[in-house]
Amino acid sequence: MAMTPPPPAAAADPAAAAHSVFVYGSLMADEVVRAILKRVPPAAPALLPNYHRFNIKGRIYPAILPAESKKVAGMVIMGVTDEELRLLDAFEDVEYTRTRVEISLADPSEKMLADTYVWSDAEDPNLYGEWDFEEWKKLHMKDFLAMTNGFMHEIEQPEAKTRVETYQSFMQQQEQPASETQVEG
Repeated sequence: MAMTPPPPAAAADPAAAAHSVFVYGSLMADEVVRAILKRVPPAAPALLPNYHRFNIKGRIYPAILPAESKKVAGMVIMGVTDEELRLLDAFEDVEYTRTRVEISLADPSEKMLADTYVWSDAEDPNLYGEWDFEEWKKLHMKDFLAMTNGFMHEIEQPEAKTRVETYQSFMQQQEQPASETQVEG
């Protein structure tokens, strides 16, 4: 009986290891993607059916959860490597769960599977309304990009903070006037 050779390793074929990721919030901004991945992969507009994009009380980034008859407009980033997917997982942290979803491209008959990050707490009372990307770009992108750059520097350290810890620390510093700096003892 002849043995079938094992399939080639995924690393031998870069396309086999490439992932598509549906993004719907801060990752729609090329500057944020570049800060995390050190490049901007090819992307295209996409729609995620049966989900809703929420604001989160006390946060400047959105969450999505399943919702019948709703849809989320975003982008699909293509050609994401395994290592880049690990960076995105670290960036999204424990607040989100990476989930495989079916999205539509510009032509609604063009569908594809992609990973996306779904809010982990479906019962979160802090979710409300609808998050707006254009408003976020005007009001929050500069600070968010600074926090993202801080996080990317932080994950290279031996005692790295999580993205949530980095975000909370950054936002506390932003809210604290210079005259109120705390003295640690």
